[in-house]
Amino acid sequence: MLKINIVMKTLLILFFFQSLCLNANAFNTNDHRIAVLVNDQLITSYDVIQRMKLSAILSGIEITPANNNQLLNTVVDELITEKLKNQKINEYGVSVSEEEYLEQELLYYQNNQINKEDIIKIFEMNDIKYSEFKKYLVDGIAWQKLISGMYYRLTSTSEIEIEEIVINNPNISQETAINIIVQRQLDLKSNKMIRDLFNEATIEYK
Repeated sequence: MLKINIVMKTLLILFFFQSLCLNANAFNTNDHRIAVLVNDQLITSYDVIQRMKLSAILSGIEITPANNNQLLNTVVDELITEKLKNQKINEYGVSVSEEEYLEQELLYYQNNQINKEDIIKIFEMNDIKYSEFKKYLVDGIAWQKLISGMYYRLTSTSEIEIEEIVINNPNISQETAINIIVQRQLDLKSNKMIRDLFNEATIEYK
């Protein structure tokens, strides 16, 4: 991903608000009305708008009237999933240290070739709290810790799987190949748990 251009991103979000007017009756950017109830936990219109702006900036997508509804629905599903994940995280008492967060934050910027100071400016221009981004990363770390803690001991690798990955990706090491295989298995466990959480949840759209 190319380094974020502040002007381009600002214009992107300004256009986002123009297209968002198509959905003004559903989500108002100026209030905190309840949008969804997830097991009696609230997702407000403010939460949805904040996440839509954050997602637009982080993914670099061009928001148009044609894809606005799709983005809105995707964000609502994402927020519901996070509520369900957090209930499980709290049930198992998973916590994330400041050191773990800072390590993940640095890794995020390095992987995406983004400068922290630039993205802070972008957030400020679009009225996004940096704490929203921090929470986004922390939630991801906590969920990965939960899944790893529950299922890592159940993962396994074979020489055939490792060899196949190394042959298809000559530049990676065996250790990296093993990590890829393990992560795939953890991802499958994660996806199954999320499906189960949705099946068990009470979700009300307001």
